[in-house]
Amino acid sequence: LVALEREPAPAHRLRRDPRRRELAAEQATGAALDRLDGAGWHTLHSLPLPGGDRVHHLLIGPGGLFALHVLPARGQRVRIADPLVTLGRRAPRPVLRRVRADADRASHALTAQVRPVLVLVGPAHVSHTAAPRSVRVLTDRELPDLGRAGGALKPADVEALHAMARDRATWKRL
Repeated sequence: LVALEREPAPAHRLRRDPRRRELAAEQATGAALDRLDGAGWHTLHSLPLPGGDRVHHLLIGPGGLFALHVLPARGQRVRIADPLVTLGRRAPRPVLRRVRADADRASHALTAQVRPVLVLVGPAHVSHTAAPRSVRVLTDRELPDLGRAGGALKPADVEALHAMARDRATWKRL
């Protein structure tokens, strides 16, 4: 959002600014995660990491800790061949490496296992050459499934990890 305000797209642009699609996808994902709040889950949004990266969403609850990376894919075919993700006709990008790296950094900061999740918002179809190694891939419609997971953390642990994750100093140590 801040980047959009600092550097607005040129007025003569024919296509919509892709950052707006990314922001809308992240906001929709955040709203879906916030609905899990009453079931013992906590969500933190847009956690800055040193070097300019950020964790899009961090979900903490009875099922564990999840670092979610959001990818807008509205109406597109998505092909996943670990570590590459291809949206429509675009060139493949090593998105799964970034998803894993963000989760690893969050694990280091929180001294607890944080599992990586790639959230595809609005895809027409998702195909895998093989199941991605250690990354859970969900569509935005499948997000409530994360809230059904349980048995990994006790309520006191959830609260302690949530307090630690909310502390900005936690993320500056990386």
